Amino acid sequence: MLRLNMILLFILVVCALGLVTSQHRARKLFQELEQEQERGRQLDVEYGQLQLEMSTWATSPRIEKIARERLHMVQPDAAGRPVVAAAGGR
Repeated sequence: MLRLNMILLFILVVCALGLVTSQHRARKLFQELEQEQERGRQLDVEYGQLQLEMSTWATSPRIEKIARERLHMVQPDAAGRPVVAAAGGR
């Protein structure tokens, strides 16, 4: 009877340690999940800011200003634009 009680006590201790270990692992994984979700939210905000910045940089007036100032480009007048006839004989 004593031997059976010792075996059952050993099994109980092993099960208790397994339970504590699995709960600890679950808590650590949940904490990591929350951290990654927060990082995902931060990346979403940063992506939105970058899209806004990109749309600001790509506006037509800004591109025209850079073309005039930095590249010294000018818009040709109507007389200087060649007219190309469509090929195909129709």
